Amino acid sequence: ESLHSSTGLLGISAGSLLLAVHFYGLPRAAPLIPSTALGVLLLILSSLLAYAGIRRSLRNASLFSSLCLTMSVFWCGYGVVFILGGQGVLNDTGDFRNALVPGLVTFTLALLIIAVVGFLCREVVLAMIASAVSLASAHEVAMHYSTAFGSSAVACNYMIVCLVGGYFALGRILYFLTKEKIALPGTDLAKKKTHEQMQSTRGSMNHFAVSGLILNMLSASVFGCRLLGVTGKLFIGQVPWLWAAGIYQIGICILSYRAMDVLMATFFGFTSILKFAGGYCLLYPIWQPEEPSFPTPFLVVFSILFAVLALFLTLKSPVDGLYLLFYVAYCIALACRPKGFFEGGPQGVDVAIFVASALMTLIHLYNVKASAKIPTGKGAVKALLARSSFLKIREGADLHAPYLGYSKYADAEVLGYACSVLASFAITMTGDPQAPLATVVIPWVVVAGGILKLLGGSVAFARGKTLESSVFILYAVMWIIWGLARYGGLYGTTRSFHAAVGIIAFMLFNGFIVFCTLFLNIAWFFYSLAFLLIAVSFLLDAIHALPAGYDIAAALIFGLVSFYCFLSALFNSIFEGSCLPMGRPIVQLSGVGGGMTKCLHLPARKASSVKRIADILKNGGTCGIPTDTVYVLVAACNRPDAVEKAHQSKRQAQDRPMSLWISSLKQLEPAKHLFTPLLWDFMEAAWPSPISLVVPRGEWVDFLGMKDSAKYVGTPQSVAIRIPDCSVTTHLIDLVGPIVVTSANPTGEADTTHHNQVYAKLGDKVDAVLCDGPSPENIASTVVDCTKIDSGNIGFFRVGIIPKSQVLQILEQVQKK
Repeated sequence: ESLHSSTGLLGISAGSLLLAVHFYGLPRAAPLIPSTALGVLLLILSSLLAYAGIRRSLRNASLFSSLCLTMSVFWCGYGVVFILGGQGVLNDTGDFRNALVPGLVTFTLALLIIAVVGFLCREVVLAMIASAVSLASAHEVAMHYSTAFGSSAVACNYMIVCLVGGYFALGRILYFLTKEKIALPGTDLAKKKTHEQMQSTRGSMNHFAVSGLILNMLSASVFGCRLLGVTGKLFIGQVPWLWAAGIYQIGICILSYRAMDVLMATFFGFTSILKFAGGYCLLYPIWQPEEPSFPTPFLVVFSILFAVLALFLTLKSPVDGLYLLFYVAYCIALACRPKGFFEGGPQGVDVAIFVASALMTLIHLYNVKASAKIPTGKGAVKALLARSSFLKIREGADLHAPYLGYSKYADAEVLGYACSVLASFAITMTGDPQAPLATVVIPWVVVAGGILKLLGGSVAFARGKTLESSVFILYAVMWIIWGLARYGGLYGTTRSFHAAVGIIAFMLFNGFIVFCTLFLNIAWFFYSLAFLLIAVSFLLDAIHALPAGYDIAAALIFGLVSFYCFLSALFNSIFEGSCLPMGRPIVQLSGVGGGMTKCLHLPARKASSVKRIADILKNGGTCGIPTDTVYVLVAACNRPDAVEKAHQSKRQAQDRPMSLWISSLKQLEPAKHLFTPLLWDFMEAAWPSPISLVVPRGEWVDFLGMKDSAKYVGTPQSVAIRIPDCSVTTHLIDLVGPIVVTSANPTGEADTTHHNQVYAKLGDKVDAVLCDGPSPENIASTVVDCTKIDSGNIGFFRVGIIPKSQVLQILEQVQKK
């Protein structure tokens, strides 16, 4: 964390030094740093700051991450504008000013807000950096409009940033050289870490929302400045700000899923679509002289999606819900004006969004950092709904827990369904085949139906939803290919056999998906079936046999089915019960639960989870747990009924007997006299490790309290025993006592290497699974025959992760001892 903080602040200082040199040398005929070189260097520093901000944010919420991400997007757009200027794209008088000013205005205000909150919360170093860059941006805006303001004032402000960065670097160097004895004020990160950890325990909060709101300010500034006369025109020079905001907004969307905030993540996904569309519209005059037109049905549907999202977000925070209404108004304004972003109505709403976003940034940032909160009405609607017996809001630690295992991400299906709605209604505009780009369809289909759907598929995969993720990714690829080909002018008026073959191949894949959804639920079955209708319309279009109106009807059917799934996913993520159910599987599978029985999955990183697993084992349950090798199925030794259940669940082969695990040799200490000295010393030297020792069966088994369980463990002559080299497993054994172990897979199948596979392979025969992600090793333990060790010989039943040579070396050392 110290490294990430140092990297971020020194990166800001390095960029400020570059800009200070640039502005000091501006009055010269030839610049000290060429514009293209300066732009490239700023882009490199921008990526470094994004990394530092994200890595820092994933550990602790802080003002630092907001500053780093804000500076990162600032220098990303700023750098691309410098590159465009260096390459001669911004040639006309005033082009450079028109390109830079919208971004400078945004970040002057955004960094000022960060500075104010920093001073209020006593983050002096960060506040000084933010205020200095804010003043530099303000002076640069003034410099573009008045020759009385020289570039030296801008350079002086950037030099202040360099001095503060130098002070921070000196503080960190002294801190390390004096072994933490000397810490300059404001540079001791240990105190900050303790303070932030105390804050983070007060409740979950999406700390990335601040950066997302600043990005909304940026895109609104581009069009708002044009309405207010601050800039003279809308043109390609402002595209870097819009697309930088769009790209970063998708990143904020992903990070919001990491923060388990489904609603804000969906909102940021929606706003990223508008940013890419705005950039596309400013690029359009490169191909055609006239301004593009907008598909009205799509924008009406978009406003409805924003309104629904605002309604649900009001349940969480009424202020956030009211903020989303500005975007409802924005979509309606775009739908009412045929030229969209270029008209005064939408630009007026952009000005309102800019002001509202600035206020929301201040509220969110202050509430994240300060102990006294600005009231947002949070919990007010929840308190009203608490009196209702019909609707009950979902709460608790397992709110975002997936069906199998656990995940670092919240569910992204809401965004996936919404993107299907948007893409399907966008293609209801057929457009002019001679001028396919004249209607703005590509951003809605490619960004919404393609890029964001890929994001939803990736998050679904991270949550263990293999089928759902496959569907989202497959449909995203199809939307991207078809969107670019049909609405990007690549298709033309002619059709080819190759396009038809590609669509038929896709339809075969989709047919398999339709078959698989029979075992999932009714809603998914109709969702995949409706997309098959769209694929048929693509095929008929490719062979010149498309009936009039069929493509629009197919798109509307798919859009309506997707809208139901969108509402259902929203309801199910907020409310308990099934107000809008997805339905039962059409074909019910037996033996694997068929989605009816929910096996308890608990994260191994929590001590409370290990305790719950221990309680289940003590009560006669069988559980899948992680080890130092692969996942295993375990039962408590002192519960014969559980051991018998584990034995029967495996249909155990006689040559694969169950083994015995302990957490320490102290558990065998009372029976030490029953083991030969050589065998006891060998066990001490070999464990803990992934080495199972098969030892002669004897009276020592009774000391472990196995009673009637003993007949299921080992063979009549021997027992395999081991101490695993896994802290979670040994802690569990400390709580339960010795456990009986077998591999967590049916006899003859491959070893289980992930917690999701345990329930998939054993079904309802396992009561709970302790989840620790992928196994550290894909190879099982080495099984050593120690029944004849006193004669100096050992054998190997199975050579696993530990090789023979290492085991023999351990034995040799023990024999010498």
